[in-house]
Amino acid sequence: MTRSGFVALAGRPNAGKSTLVNRVVGDKVAIVSDKPQTTRREVRGIATGADWQLVLVDLPGVQRPRDPMTERMQHSVERALKDADAVLFTLNGEQQVGKGDRFIARAIRGAGLKAVVAVNKVDQLSKKRTLDALLAAEGLNIDTEIFPISARTGEGVPELVQYLVTLLPEGPFLYPAEDRSDAPERVHLAELIREQVLLRTRDELPHAVEVDLGELTEREDGLLELEAFLWVEGNSQKAILIGAGGTMIKAIGSAARKELQASLGRRVHLELRVRVRKAWRRDDALLDRLGIE
Repeated sequence: MTRSGFVALAGRPNAGKSTLVNRVVGDKVAIVSDKPQTTRREVRGIATGADWQLVLVDLPGVQRPRDPMTERMQHSVERALKDADAVLFTLNGEQQVGKGDRFIARAIRGAGLKAVVAVNKVDQLSKKRTLDALLAAEGLNIDTEIFPISARTGEGVPELVQYLVTLLPEGPFLYPAEDRSDAPERVHLAELIREQVLLRTRDELPHAVEVDLGELTEREDGLLELEAFLWVEGNSQKAILIGAGGTMIKAIGSAARKELQASLGRRVHLELRVRVRKAWRRDDALLDRLGIE
C-alpha cells in the first residue's frame, strides 16, 4: 500500500515555509530570503519515501492584496488550499500570533481540511519562549497535532513528516520517485537569480524586481550562455540595482552564476540586463508571461 497527495503550506510571510520545503525534499527547490513576497508562485517540492510521496505546495505568504500581482498570489493560495489533501500551517515561533495567523486558521477550519501545525524556528527560542509559542498555536483552535520544529537545522522535521504521511490518501505515486520538483527549469533558474537580488537589496526594491530569462545557448565546449532581464519600475531602482561602477549587478551576477552552476552541474556564463518597466506589477500580460498566475 502506498500513500501520496498534495500538502499545501500556509502561513504568513517569513514563516520559513520555503526553507521547510527544501529541508523535507532534501534539495533546493524553493528560494529563501527574509523578505516578504519571496515566494510569488506555487512551488511544488516532491519528497518520496519507500511507500509514500508528499507533494509540498509552497504558497505565497498570506497577505492583503495591494496590486494585481499580490491579488494573483492570493488567488493561488485559495486555489491550492481548495485542491490540497491536507494543509501544513507554519507559524514563525519568533513572532506573536497575529491577525494573519488567525485568518489562516479560520480558513482551514472553514474548509474542513486535514491539518497539522508546525511552530518553526524553535532553534532560536528558549524553552520558555518555545512553550509560549506552542500555547499560542493551541489558541488558534485547530484540532490537530502541533510540532515544534526548526526548518534550518532539521530539528523535529522527521516526526512532522511521519505525521503528514498519515494524512495522505492511499494511492500510487503522483510523480516519478526521482523527481524533486515539477517547476519548469526556466522558472527555477530565474528564481535562483532573483534570490541573489533579494539577499542584497532592501526597502521597496526586492518587491519591485522580477527576473525574466532570455536566451539559453549551449556552446560547443559545453558552456551554457544564459541571458536574464531584471525588471524594475523606475530609473532610481535601476541605478541601485546596477550600483556604483556596476558593483551591485556584478555581485548579483557572480553569486547567481555559482547557484546556477550548482543546480545545473555545468559551467555557466550569465549576462544580466536591467530594464525599466513602470508599474509592471499591474501589467497582466507581463504577469502572465512571468508565470505569476
